Amino acid sequence: MADENKDLYYLNELSDYKVAEDYPDVRGWEVKDADNRTIGKVDNLLVSKSAKRVVYLDIEVDEAVIEAGHDTYGESAANGVHEYLNKEGEDHLIIPIGMVNLNESEELVHSNQVTHETFAKTSRFNKGEVINRDYELLVYGSYLPKSTDTRVEDDKNFYDRKEFKKS
Repeated sequence: MADENKDLYYLNELSDYKVAEDYPDVRGWEVKDADNRTIGKVDNLLVSKSAKRVVYLDIEVDEAVIEAGHDTYGESAANGVHEYLNKEGEDHLIIPIGMVNLNESEELVHSNQVTHETFAKTSRFNKGEVINRDYELLVYGSYLPKSTDTRVEDDKNFYDRKEFKKS
């Protein structure tokens, strides 16, 4: 997913960025879905340099989610060719920061908008891989399939959507 127009960085890559004093550092916290099923643990935070804030949680996916979505190939394509969906070792995914709620007392991240099934079918990546806009749009579309947001993918205000803002 390398991209010369890189905007997303893992928090630990940016020495001049840190978690704001008013917010807990959620790395290591368990992540649960809308049905209170375990999705995994927050491994890192992804910062947009253009937005100057955290916009995604990088989640190390629980093995149960990987097994639930174990469909080696995605939908069939023309002439019986299949597109490979998730490869061996791809055990991370992202979720926009505005799509989760934090329970500080239990150190728990909860998404009441995304189900276990959706997480299982979402395209994953290898830990530490560069995240580009194509992957972001793929994930955004899987979490919000009925979105009426029609702004173009290179929109400079991409992270102004409510899904990328903590309330």
